[in-house]
Amino acid sequence: MFTGIVSDLGEVIEVDEQADGLRRLTVVCSYDPGTIEIGASIACSGPCLTVVACGRRGDRGVFAMDVAAETLRVTTAGTWRSGTKLNLERSLRLGDELGGHLVSGHVDGIAELQSRENLPDMARLSLRAPHALSRFIASKGSVALDGVSLTVNEVAGDTFSVLIIPHTLKVTTFGGLRAGARLNLEIDQMARYAARLLEAAQPH
Repeated sequence: MFTGIVSDLGEVIEVDEQADGLRRLTVVCSYDPGTIEIGASIACSGPCLTVVACGRRGDRGVFAMDVAAETLRVTTAGTWRSGTKLNLERSLRLGDELGGHLVSGHVDGIAELQSRENLPDMARLSLRAPHALSRFIASKGSVALDGVSLTVNEVAGDTFSVLIIPHTLKVTTFGGLRAGARLNLEIDQMARYAARLLEAAQPH
């Protein structure tokens, strides 16, 4: 589990094709590799991925993870290349502060950035969600975009907007987002369960 609070900005430095559609990505980061165990989970711009190797490159840490064909297909991971910046978050431990909302690291779909409005020290992003997911997105509710916990501002059909504060623009990939960008979307788990309960309550 994660909270959607980004703790580091990583960068893909190697992409290696493996057998059976598997792709190994190596990411440089500021984490101390001595604190990363093989098999640990790290959320990388949304998807929860498993560490298969770690070490150092100069004064920075590096870790590698194998990305399966399904993840490459249904998330933006299939487009990651050397130089791609990633929002990183290590898995939640019991007793950690829950600063965002509960995030599983299981991407539900991809949202497309329709427009960006730069405000004084902030940015308003307007995004289009896949139609099948838009019913789970509500004003003042939560979503995770590229692994970042955000509060929904407004909703109109399949389109929704979020406001990005200066700190988030600085410490995540959002500072460089432009219209047309595709972002990994995870809907709020509570919204999913509420919808399922409502469906189960409907007469058959």
